[in-house]
Amino acid sequence: MTEESPLNPLPPLVVALFLVIIGLDLVFTFGARGLLGGPEAVGWRLGAIQDYGFSTDVFRWMLETGRFPTEHMIRFVSYPFVQGSFTSALFAGVMLLAMGKFVAEVFRPIAVLTIFLGASIVGAVLHGIFMVAQPWLIGAFPGVYGLIGAFTFLLWVRLAGTGASQARAFSLIGMLMALQLIFGVLFGTDGMWLAELGGFFAGFALSFVLAPGGWSRVLERLRGR
Repeated sequence: MTEESPLNPLPPLVVALFLVIIGLDLVFTFGARGLLGGPEAVGWRLGAIQDYGFSTDVFRWMLETGRFPTEHMIRFVSYPFVQGSFTSALFAGVMLLAMGKFVAEVFRPIAVLTIFLGASIVGAVLHGIFMVAQPWLIGAFPGVYGLIGAFTFLLWVRLAGTGASQARAFSLIGMLMALQLIFGVLFGTDGMWLAELGGFFAGFALSFVLAPGGWSRVLERLRGR
């Protein structure tokens, strides 16, 4: 007779995303400190931002010319894997593990990946349209906020099934946005909040389609059947 672990293992996809994000940033960090890659490694992070970060200028150029080369389209899904610092990578990675675990317990792996990348794309589009003064967008947070959106969706449906107030499901995003506002007032804002908020709503909206059973099951739960 085997004993069950009191802790559920983390989903492989979530672990893989975490390892890619942290692994790449460790390479950049070690390179910047001269521990890896030689003298040219100091510029690895900056080079990755320029090659794989989302650029508002490039985005607007594509819209104006009607040209969408692969080397620039890839930026929509590559920028989440390039962080500004190891601290940022660590925070994003921890949130990814926490939210990804909850979401992956209900959603299939391909759905989790779709939410993460879909939220990143929506966040990039909003950033490209509205954040003219900030030409670069990097980091996993818009995708992580997409998972928060999916997590909020699960709470929203569960509360509907119990008859409780569904507004409670949005308490987490409300708290996070309040913290963003406080830090923005105290230390200034980098404009990331719009991409993160867009990622959240993208994750919430995608969940209606990607949740097991899809829209019909959501309606069934909301009607209390």
